[in-house]
Amino acid sequence: MSDIAKEIYNPKEDERFREPYIDYEKWKERKLGGSQTVPFLHVHGGFRNTNVKFSFCFPEKGKFRGRFFQFLSPFPGPDEEMASFSLEGEDDKIAFAVTHGAYFVETNMGSGTAFGENPDPALIYKSSAAAAEYSRVRAQEIYGEQRIYGYVYGGSGGGYKTMSCMENTRAWDGGVPYIIGSPVAIPNCHTTRVHGLRVLRRALPKIVAALEPGGSKDIYEGLSGEEKEALQEVTRMGMPPRSWFWYKNMDDGALPVLAPIVKMQDPGYFKDFWEVEGYLGAEPDGNARKDRIQFRTEIRSIHVSKEAARVEKNTENGADDAFKKMLTKGSVENIELEDVLPGDDPYLKGLQVTVESGEAKGSFFAVEALQGNRLIPGATFGAPDLDETLGKLKPGDTLYLDNSDYIAIQTYHRHQVPSEEYHAWDQFRDEAGNPIYPQRNNVLGTSVAMSGAGSIQSGDIQGKMIVLASIMDESAFPWQPDWYLHKVQEHTGEKFQNTFRLWYVDHSLHDDREATVDELHYTSYCGALRQALLDLSDWTERGIEPMPTSHYKLVDSQVILPESAKERKGIQQVVRLTANGEESTAVKAGEAVLFRAEIEIPEGAGAVTRVEWSFDGEQMFRETSEFRKEGELFVSEIKHAYREAGNHYAVVRVKVNRNGDAGDIFTQIKEIGRVRIDCSGRV
Repeated sequence: MSDIAKEIYNPKEDERFREPYIDYEKWKERKLGGSQTVPFLHVHGGFRNTNVKFSFCFPEKGKFRGRFFQFLSPFPGPDEEMASFSLEGEDDKIAFAVTHGAYFVETNMGSGTAFGENPDPALIYKSSAAAAEYSRVRAQEIYGEQRIYGYVYGGSGGGYKTMSCMENTRAWDGGVPYIIGSPVAIPNCHTTRVHGLRVLRRALPKIVAALEPGGSKDIYEGLSGEEKEALQEVTRMGMPPRSWFWYKNMDDGALPVLAPIVKMQDPGYFKDFWEVEGYLGAEPDGNARKDRIQFRTEIRSIHVSKEAARVEKNTENGADDAFKKMLTKGSVENIELEDVLPGDDPYLKGLQVTVESGEAKGSFFAVEALQGNRLIPGATFGAPDLDETLGKLKPGDTLYLDNSDYIAIQTYHRHQVPSEEYHAWDQFRDEAGNPIYPQRNNVLGTSVAMSGAGSIQSGDIQGKMIVLASIMDESAFPWQPDWYLHKVQEHTGEKFQNTFRLWYVDHSLHDDREATVDELHYTSYCGALRQALLDLSDWTERGIEPMPTSHYKLVDSQVILPESAKERKGIQQVVRLTANGEESTAVKAGEAVLFRAEIEIPEGAGAVTRVEWSFDGEQMFRETSEFRKEGELFVSEIKHAYREAGNHYAVVRVKVNRNGDAGDIFTQIKEIGRVRIDCSGRV
């Protein structure tokens, strides 16, 4: 524990935030499902002579329990204080707050810059703290003089901001950062994943098949030497192997935004990569050179459809898509080229087009797809006038297609080896601890973290904290919350157990929406997130201890949870699903299969509220089954017969609520189980 006192920011002493104003105040309603609504008072304003704006949503006086929840977006923007108003149903942050005794706070953080150049990145936590303190003033005017507790939360980039707020101010009593990275996460988690997507793109079906129920569990089986090396590298960096289930539609995350920033700060790397020994691109027969595209052609024709003519502003604000607001999409449907790109399996990710002649000479844009000789322009970072650029293109203009920089960025993590506290990089150190690859002058992760949050995470928190993380997080690798746990422990010492919790959940990706990309392999952790906010408030306000920190092991940068909920601890139930008593079974068409789900819930974490099923690949889980208590387990059984031959996967989704309340849509904690049925014959 450090004895060095640090300066804690107090927004009440900041001259910039002495003049708040209100420009809008009106009672509104949020829909809760069906015809049910909940009223709230919407107060909107800002601070004079600044760009900071805020939005407060107050519940009715009789519903207020003396607290507020403040959400921090991953990527701020000029109108960010209104971002949560578009959410509905279980995703509705405002409705969750006002139905659970809290008012809701959101700000634009005073800046539209999330990464890159930022003249005052500390404005992120300072403006957030100023809004939090002023919200208390308004709340006391509405509800009367009282102690008002505040809790800040955010995921991914918002998790960085939440940690920064909790480490540098005392405006909040507690915080819930979720799916968080470390100071060296960016761009390294993204480069690692995309490197894997490129090199393993032909092997991923084998890897996924090995991990399915009934599979060999050997993810290296049948891979080439180069593929094995790549899979080993990305796995040791922390990429969870089971996250590859999503490979067919897995995008590159924020890398299209981050890559140009890296090039701006380290332009020499993109030349050295292809020319200097020790870099992957310099290997004459390596996969980087095989996938490199440098192709020049001319425009034959340009096509704009009526549907493509209207391009609306991107308003996505989730943990895994908020970065898309920084991309620009044009209205050109496709560009017909004079030539077809050679090769049977060209690597098109990150392919950029530079216009070499004509009125738009010197402009650039990204490629979304190539269909024969038809090029479909993609969303582009750093091209705010993309539609104007595309509008200048003419038949005969020369285009140069190049993916060199994007391939180069994919192994940047090899050349950014940080200090030894980051064990994922041990694979890139020799026996003496020295890097085995050429190193760049600066480790960029810390500068990106600083610009995106206003400080570098230290663990020196000023209140209570619950961190929520997923062991299948493909963008913020799961070892990083463990890194942060140890940093907090260093600072809090004997107070650690009364200050901090880390809960890991399973089967969730790096997103914070209820609907996942594939409900048959993943589920949402949002119910656990909202329960964490309620548990944090109970811990702070009433001294009620939350569920203990998850028990886990860290093996080669992979977080491993115990099989049983009793040993695992944390907040999420464990679901064991069998088909005729096995994880994989063979039957004849028309033969009934007995499915049995055994649900083990950590002590004190609640009770089952719903058991629902998908038997034939449907995402909606329309069929439900009864459940009963057997000793310490909840058990549910159901029969189903398959009529068609082939491999079928049955999935059960189980919901648990702390109070056994099926009606609270916001706090249902989910988990899934999956089994395989090999069906022969046909009815």
